[in-house]
Amino acid sequence: MKKIKWKILVFSLLIVYFIAFLGSLFTSPVTDSEWYETIKPSITPPNFVFPIVWNILFFLIAISLYLAWISADKIDKKIIFLVFGINLFLNLLWSFLYFGMQSPLLAFFELIFLWFSIIIMIIATYRIDKTASYLLWPYLIWVSFAGILNYLSAF
Repeated sequence: MKKIKWKILVFSLLIVYFIAFLGSLFTSPVTDSEWYETIKPSITPPNFVFPIVWNILFFLIAISLYLAWISADKIDKKIIFLVFGINLFLNLLWSFLYFGMQSPLLAFFELIFLWFSIIIMIIATYRIDKTASYLLWPYLIWVSFAGILNYLSAF
């Protein structure tokens, strides 16, 4: 068992949850709005489910980042930085497009890139640390479900 590298673990948690916080600035004010109520599909879970699920997912993403980072060599660290950075940016951008701009159509097309970025994260981490890769599967599954909801609200 590896010794915990606390500074890297804390930094991983801070960066991932900082992006989550920024996304919540676009999301939270709108989830109870008339606009959202009129477009959300009937299969949408109750509003209280989303922060619970997303907090779990962001925790798993942060732990995946941590495990991949501490197991990576110098070249792999550049890859990890790139793939996680792009993914977190796309995650934040989706919140901005869907809730901030109130554009489910733009958000849906952006979500396709987000979905592929998760696949790339899973592949990139698999060869470095398999556990880091496995921790990202719930994220992929949830974003796939979110994609269905997004599609239904856009079309």
